[in-house]
Amino acid sequence: MKKNGQLAAGRRETGVPTASYHPMAGRPPGLDVLDLPGLAARATEHELPLTVPVRPAFHLIVALRSGRLACSVDFTSYELEAGDWLWVWPGQVLHFPDGPGAGDATVLVFPAGFPRSATNDLIRDAEHTLNRLITPDAVRQTALLRVLDALLEEHADLSGLGLEAYVETLRDLLSVILIRLVHLIDPQRRTGPGSGEPFHRFRQAVEEDFARTHRVEDYAARLGYSSRTLTRATRAALGCGAKRYIDDRVLLEAKRLLVHSALPPATVGERVGFAYPTAFSAFFRQRTGMTPTEFRSLTKP
Repeated sequence: MKKNGQLAAGRRETGVPTASYHPMAGRPPGLDVLDLPGLAARATEHELPLTVPVRPAFHLIVALRSGRLACSVDFTSYELEAGDWLWVWPGQVLHFPDGPGAGDATVLVFPAGFPRSATNDLIRDAEHTLNRLITPDAVRQTALLRVLDALLEEHADLSGLGLEAYVETLRDLLSVILIRLVHLIDPQRRTGPGSGEPFHRFRQAVEEDFARTHRVEDYAARLGYSSRTLTRATRAALGCGAKRYIDDRVLLEAKRLLVHSALPPATVGERVGFAYPTAFSAFFRQRTGMTPTEFRSLTKP
């Protein structure tokens, strides 16, 4: 079950804290398999408890087997129930307001570079999906859990294979899960290596430079495409133009900082590329119907 909501706990003076990827002690880096108490313990160990909103620098997938789990991802609150899967992508703001709860779940943690490039090509469009929650039907759930249990078994058997074979086995099993989850998000998806390359290069450039420029022309010049090509590619991928995509990314980051940090609105505006507070306020009001200060006030507990 999903419900819209906003959470303001855990503000930081300097912005949203980033949770870096740290492999489990005594294991090769790449993929960690945890339960909810294990995830909570590792978060606390790195001084970022689950009750504090953070920006993970890694993928996090939660497969809830029983019980319930409350969390928030980028201004949407979720109440996971048994059979639900939650996929959080690097850079999104994640918050477990009640901590790990009492549910039984398997949690997969892995950096973006762990899956093979072919798998990344097949799953990358799912990053733009607004709904992070996936609820497979009974048949798909059974199949997914079968692969997940095999992954659990292989992950626990560190000494059963040579290191290279061990890592490749985990990578193969994870790829099956990721591709199946993406198919459940959008059964009509037909992407593959090389598909939508102008958009994906544009998306990466926007991630790197949205705080510096909001102009489509600047990205076109950097990437060697025309502005028209970027607009067509973005519309084909997401149904909106390139300028709208840039503005949406700027707005998302501004909301993240307004909700999850105590930075002054003027500083938030600077962080997302506005030289003058009045320009940021006008942009924000045009897109949301309220000023940054008004938006922030709505998020107070």
